[in-house]
Amino acid sequence: MLRACVLLVTSLFAAVAQAGTPTDVVHWWISSGETAAKQALAEAYRAAGGQWRELAVTASEQARAVVQERVAAGNPPMAAQFNPSLALVRLAREGRLQAIDDVAAQGRWAEVLPAVLLDAVKVDGHVYAAPVSIHMPVWLWSSKAALAKAGVKAEPRSMDELFATLDKLQAAGLIPLAHGGQSWQDLNLFIALLANQGGRDLYLAVLRDRDAAAVQGEALRQVLLSYKKLRRYVDPASPGRSWADTTALLVSGRAGLQFMGDWAKGEFAQAGQQPGRDYGCTPGLSPRSTYIVSGDVLVFPKDKNGSARPAQALLARVATAPATQLAFSARKGSVPVRTDLDTRTLDVCAQAGAAALRDAGRLVGNTELLLAPAQLTALERAVSDYWNRDIPVQTVQQTLARVLQNTDDNRRQP
Repeated sequence: MLRACVLLVTSLFAAVAQAGTPTDVVHWWISSGETAAKQALAEAYRAAGGQWRELAVTASEQARAVVQERVAAGNPPMAAQFNPSLALVRLAREGRLQAIDDVAAQGRWAEVLPAVLLDAVKVDGHVYAAPVSIHMPVWLWSSKAALAKAGVKAEPRSMDELFATLDKLQAAGLIPLAHGGQSWQDLNLFIALLANQGGRDLYLAVLRDRDAAAVQGEALRQVLLSYKKLRRYVDPASPGRSWADTTALLVSGRAGLQFMGDWAKGEFAQAGQQPGRDYGCTPGLSPRSTYIVSGDVLVFPKDKNGSARPAQALLARVATAPATQLAFSARKGSVPVRTDLDTRTLDVCAQAGAAALRDAGRLVGNTELLLAPAQLTALERAVSDYWNRDIPVQTVQQTLARVLQNTDDNRRQP
């Protein structure tokens, strides 16, 4: 089905594409907030003299497949939305992407971008993507109404406080932990525990270094046990539920807490709720919790004669410009990629995220950046199986050790 959709979209667009310089941008910014943010980027690009044409695709997997199909067919887009990932590394090493080292140098990216983000768009010393937004996938969201009903005066700031809060919410007859029982959400919840309980060192030892001793060690065992313990706080309707429907439980006050990316903020906003008044948002359980850097970037496929290069350089400059960054983030709910901006015009959630970005000791790359697609899929399956089945913790640690063996040829070099 995916293949058929990709071929249809690709052929339809190729039929109307001009034979000359590519000017279109492939993306999956299709929700209301995403569309508004994309429009801010498009308007800034046009104001700078660019010609904006776009191809919006329903999902990220389809969008990336469209890009690869068009590149292979000799009809590449001018630019495409991507995520920092090993898939990006692979495309760059295959010679499919245009390097933008000059844009990065002119824009002083080494000074204004977090090092972990700049490293994420670099391959073998060259810059191959322009960062557009930062999302952190494991924020802790809370319903102020639910916490008040349970007699909880403040959001939890430690693992002990987390479980104490969940107990109080359960005693009050509320859903303590809102969780959508889909495999990617199961993995996301595990990553939240690995980051908050395990900490930055364990996160990197397990996912980046894939250290066998760490994967089978006591620290990860305790993380896995805490993760499994959370199962008792989830409602029976959890299996198969989408993240948005899960966030709606907090919006309605029926549930107390949820670990989810900062895209969840849009669900509260659509309901007219405001951070700090109606809901809480924190990028971790402690003031210096591990902050996972994910988000959107733009890549620039090579065309036949290099005629798209000026347009690509212009879009890279516009996308990372201070004014564009603030406008895009305000509409999308993301965090600006630059650390030199005055973020007081953004909401308190975005301000908290921006503050975390300035603390390099908290930052780590996302799972897509650290693991090959096959490994990430296997990790997701193993973690979801552990969440849903009665599997001894020692067994799952052995499974994770096999999954995380260093077998990926495209792994980043230190």
